[in-house]
Amino acid sequence: MSLSVRDVLLLPRLEALRLRAGQAGEHQTVRWPYVAENESISEWVLGGELVFVTGINQPRDEANLRQLVREAHERRCAGIVILTGPLYIRHIPDSVLAEAERLGVPLIEQPYELPMIAVTEAIGSALVQAQLLGSTRQQLIEQLLDGNLTDATVLAHRANRLAIDLRPARQVVVVQLTGTAALFRSMAPETAEALLQAFRQGVLQHLTASLQALGPPLPVVSQAEQWIAVLPAEGPAALARNRVTVEQLLHTLNATDSPLRVFAGLSSACPRPTDLPRGLGQARQALMAAQSFPERLGLCCFEELGVLELLVAIRDRSLLDRFVNATLGPLLHHDMGHHAVLTQTLEAWMLANGNLVAAAQRLGVHRNTLNYRMQQIQTLTGLDLDDAQHRLNIAVALMIWRLSTHNTPDIQHPA
Repeated sequence: MSLSVRDVLLLPRLEALRLRAGQAGEHQTVRWPYVAENESISEWVLGGELVFVTGINQPRDEANLRQLVREAHERRCAGIVILTGPLYIRHIPDSVLAEAERLGVPLIEQPYELPMIAVTEAIGSALVQAQLLGSTRQQLIEQLLDGNLTDATVLAHRANRLAIDLRPARQVVVVQLTGTAALFRSMAPETAEALLQAFRQGVLQHLTASLQALGPPLPVVSQAEQWIAVLPAEGPAALARNRVTVEQLLHTLNATDSPLRVFAGLSSACPRPTDLPRGLGQARQALMAAQSFPERLGLCCFEELGVLELLVAIRDRSLLDRFVNATLGPLLHHDMGHHAVLTQTLEAWMLANGNLVAAAQRLGVHRNTLNYRMQQIQTLTGLDLDDAQHRLNIAVALMIWRLSTHNTPDIQHPA
């Protein structure tokens, strides 16, 4: 269980705290309080800190306060607390409030009359309690995913005590971080470590926010560079919503030039809590497919696997490339200078189950044009399109080609 900025504002004895701007970020998780003692905070935070700005040891003018807000946003801090009073920071300038509002950084005003010791003690105690409860809730989810808790009576008792509703159907998602080695090869170790920790924190924050948008969230299980979450999955609409949510999560996290990238695998629906181990296995199989074929937006659902599940089991990628070359190599080589016209024609023909009229309509071309292209395809590949085995080979080769990293394997030039 985590402690959010909103939870901090509701703590006993902290009624004097006021949220002045950045309400959009009030659900961000607070990892610990940090008192800013330098002009900049960028080098001193890793993400999730609630930053306290007193103005005692470091003078703070309007420009510096705006700078701190921007740095808090860039470093994914939970929020900023500015102490105000007659001695140091008399008031919070409107431009600082506007910047916090624009960036969605929660900005809290604390009067100097409220002792810092009272604030940090209240937050520290709440963090300990939240971590204890969260740890216990996470242990329950881990036991369910591992299949170590099958007694219905014990499960119902523990779930009720921890306020975890296990009645709805669920879907398991596994999110995997990759690119760590490339990150450390590309920059100094200290810089790489700081970026890695910030990225990890960003993954957890964005994943937590995504879960909250889907309903009362269950704890996220963190394992090395992998995060496992259990999503509500009551009906097809919920499954479709989950897919869109995970796609948006990946799009947000992967929209940088960093070598770090995340992939995800989704299970099918798990109607009962005892189905979650099966769901975890399915999500990990789907994750392997997503990593094997990055062109799938970094996401794969177990129910989409089909033949892809068999292809993923082939660890030597060169085998797949050789199969594509043997089946479609001359065609793909020809299309490199012709905008893949013949390959797209072959795909349309396969999708239409060999129906020339339907394929021509799908492509928006005349049937005679399609006939000419199909003759070219047969001449280039030497394949018999009426042969069932050849058509199966074509279907599998096209799937590999469409899902491969660069859309084309290393084409062998015909002799």
